[in-house]
Amino acid sequence: MARVNEHFLKLKAGYLFPEIGRRVAKFCGEHPEAHVIRLGIGDVTEPLPPAVVEAMHRAVDELASRDTFRGYGPEQGYEFLRSAIVEHAYQSRGVEVSPDEVFVSDGSKCDTGNILEIFGRENIVAITDPVYPVYVDTNVMAGRTGELDKSGRYEGLVYIPLTAENDFTPALPETRVDLIYLCYPNNPTGTVASRATLERWVDYARENGSIILFDAAYEPYITDPAIPHSIFEVEGARDVALEFRSFSKDAGFTGVRCAYTVIPKELSASLPDGGKQPLHPLWNRRHATKFNGTSYIVQRGAEAAFSPEGRRQVRALVDFYLANAKRLREGLEATGITVYGGVNAPYIWLKTPGGLSSWQFFDRLLERAHLVGTPGSGFGPSGEGYFRLSAFNSREIVEEAVERFQRALA
Repeated sequence: MARVNEHFLKLKAGYLFPEIGRRVAKFCGEHPEAHVIRLGIGDVTEPLPPAVVEAMHRAVDELASRDTFRGYGPEQGYEFLRSAIVEHAYQSRGVEVSPDEVFVSDGSKCDTGNILEIFGRENIVAITDPVYPVYVDTNVMAGRTGELDKSGRYEGLVYIPLTAENDFTPALPETRVDLIYLCYPNNPTGTVASRATLERWVDYARENGSIILFDAAYEPYITDPAIPHSIFEVEGARDVALEFRSFSKDAGFTGVRCAYTVIPKELSASLPDGGKQPLHPLWNRRHATKFNGTSYIVQRGAEAAFSPEGRRQVRALVDFYLANAKRLREGLEATGITVYGGVNAPYIWLKTPGGLSSWQFFDRLLERAHLVGTPGSGFGPSGEGYFRLSAFNSREIVEEAVERFQRALA
């Protein structure tokens, strides 16, 4: 008889966001009159930038003619997009990246999970806690962990707490690890990593033969000029890090789907005989074998996000969501709640009031104010007692949400 991958059975009963959906659906079924405001999942709400839309329309027209029709494209991404990414996302900041080190995909969520296929199962993995759940769950699925213990941690993973007590700055592991997930600006806490913090991690990785999996999906939201936008701004990082980026949260591609991963050619991992194997050709092989490339229409839209008009329009979108974050932050602080994030990121991370657990606060907000956020415990044990709010919504809804918060918590 065929056997399942038993590692899937170690996973919690449900992924965080489906569980939120289940509870909200139950509440709405019982209270059909309620107008529920959702500030939970980090999904954008504003229309695509006009420059992107126009470019995608032109691409559709190209596909409507035999003379300009395109079929399969390069799995790694079209040269026009890879070159635009290098010019505007890296070279403009003095960062060394070449177009053939960029791999275009249909999402960073996919890339952060798929990247595990090029690493051996015996690698010791470190994650910050709280953390984007995909990092944990995909390692569980891949068989790199033991069972979930009573504390909510999986055996075999190294958890690095991010709490108010350590200013949400991850300490270096006390024991050696092989793979290190870092996400900055951070999801869920909305905090950033200073250059000094990233330098410590790069130094650690170089000394220990570790590799940093750096998720920079929210880098467009960095407003502090002292904060690096890329791990590759740190000297030596090309030897020990790869980077994930996305068009989802700045150009509004959550439904369109386009992202990219940068793997420097210098980046290597060890072989069983002690030799070194560059990761670039391995990811290239995996990408070409299992992925047929991102849509030509989508890639033309992504390219347009880097045009002069596109950059202005994308900046306006980011500024719009940052203004929402500021309004949420200030509105919550007015109630006496302790708030983090919301300055260099589109997320507000708050301390639940009155000693409530994360899920107790979720249920109270839903019942009393018809508001939905994300329980911090869903991001890991150190997230217990915290709560995440997303700034992705219309200004009108954000204003209404602030009023509801203030009434519910008065």
